[in-house]
Amino acid sequence: MYNCKNYTEQGGEVTHIGGKLVIDEGGSVEGLPSVSSGTIPDDSTATTVAALREDFNALLAVLRGSAEETPSETPPTEEPGDGEAT
Repeated sequence: MYNCKNYTEQGGEVTHIGGKLVIDEGGSVEGLPSVSSGTIPDDSTATTVAALREDFNALLAVLRGSAEETPSETPPTEEPGDGEAT
């Protein structure tokens, strides 16, 4: 049983981070997936809730690494409260 939040298991193959991980200036992390600035969608110019939802879903697709995902063929139905932004 460990009594600290961050520890490496015996053998060194697994490290548990239960506390805060701080990467100081000049430090780096290797092996994590990254999002290139070329794949990040432009700022949203949506004027309706439905359009904002589409922009948000496009951002989620990029973050998930599946920019190839296409929205369903049938457009979403308007829900109460959808419409022009005020």
